[in-house]
Amino acid sequence: MKELPRLSALVVVHNEEERLPACLERLTFADEIVVVLDRCTDRSADIARSAGAKIIEGAWPVEGDRRNAGIEACRGDWILEVDADEHVSSALAAEIRAVIASSLFDWHVVPVDNYIGTRLVRHGWGSSFGKAGCPALFRRGVKIWGRQRVHPALQWSGTRGPALTTPLLHYVDRNISDMLHRLDRYTSARAVDLRESGQAGSLAGAIRSALSRFLRVYLFRKGYREGRMGLVVALCTALYPLLSYIKAMEETEEV
Repeated sequence: MKELPRLSALVVVHNEEERLPACLERLTFADEIVVVLDRCTDRSADIARSAGAKIIEGAWPVEGDRRNAGIEACRGDWILEVDADEHVSSALAAEIRAVIASSLFDWHVVPVDNYIGTRLVRHGWGSSFGKAGCPALFRRGVKIWGRQRVHPALQWSGTRGPALTTPLLHYVDRNISDMLHRLDRYTSARAVDLRESGQAGSLAGAIRSALSRFLRVYLFRKGYREGRMGLVVALCTALYPLLSYIKAMEETEEV
């Protein structure tokens, strides 16, 4: 009888004591759980230990580095990479097990249902501020994250398979204020990446990117169907490249 492939569930966290328990409770279908603790000062470590997780502790200022450290610590044939604000339903767990048992491919995109508070917001996500799907399921050894602080690039050495059909539940923001705080954090981190790369671009380019993003998510990805919330998502998505550029240039000038 053919041995079934082993699955590692990977979670990378920084001070996630509020959201981590619910995330880990839904990962018990995996053969191992690996939790990367990045400069945690709360109860995240105790929560991970109570769940029987393998723990990797350290300090990684670059997001891609800490995610790669987690991938390297996994021992499963396949890896499911999720964040602390994401939940795997029993239906998704069953589909993941079925896929890895028979897949001829190396990685698969998992669709995502995004929640703001208790509201499911289906339309208008994408362009670096949200995700309609993510390449969260992959064979060990085929995925490498880039060395960026926010939204690191991905390098693949395998073949992409069909997307799964059951969504990952993503509780992305608690409310609009939380969303705006996230925009501030993301653009500050992106500004550092832009300064270090020396490729910040121009104000005109940032404005063009902002306008393009707004049209893409609000019209083409039908963000307008979400009413006022869809407008907020589109505005945050559009402001991301513009604020990142301005922060990069202003902080450069202040040095």
